[in-house]
Amino acid sequence: MKKDTTRVNERIRITPIRLIGPEGEQVGIVPTSEALARAREVGLDLVEVSPNSRPPVCRILDYGKYKYDQAKKQAQSRKKQHVVSIKGMRFRPKIEEHDYQFKMRHVKSFLEEGNKVKCFVLFRGREKAHAEFGSKILERLAADLTEIATVESTSRLEGNSMTMLLAPRPGGAKKPAAARPKAEKKEPDAAPVSPVAEPEPQPEMAERDDV
Repeated sequence: MKKDTTRVNERIRITPIRLIGPEGEQVGIVPTSEALARAREVGLDLVEVSPNSRPPVCRILDYGKYKYDQAKKQAQSRKKQHVVSIKGMRFRPKIEEHDYQFKMRHVKSFLEEGNKVKCFVLFRGREKAHAEFGSKILERLAADLTEIATVESTSRLEGNSMTMLLAPRPGGAKKPAAARPKAEKKEPDAAPVSPVAEPEPQPEMAERDDV
């Protein structure tokens, strides 16, 4: 647990200070001894709330309640944080329409959950000579999902695959993971990889290969 370094009452050694009263009113710059006396008169504490200011800012308040409120705010802030993961979805150059629609729906679900999706077309053997097929698939996918996604990394050939990174469009609607659409087929195994702050990992295969 992080040590509480907040200076309270007699631990405030510097003087003078800028004082804020118990009702939030600006008292002004006063000697620390006077501020302590004011706090004792109303049965409250003198708490240093802005130590880096010159002079430091202190407030008369209930320190126990202040600590509780600060901890509550930090907990709420952590709940609001969303760690963006990168999912993966694999396509084949000659994909059937129903397979394309199936995979596109899952890419859409990943995006609506707030995740990025690395989509790639895998080439085998002589298929690499027809990279335009991969470009067409990825361009179509970006167009079909343009309302909820932005292209963060345009399609490019990397070894035997062509990749494109999609990110949720800012302000786009999100839904919980449980709301992912159901399909007759088994859902792809696309587990989250590392947060975006880390070097981009290779995503796991989300689908079976199309023949």
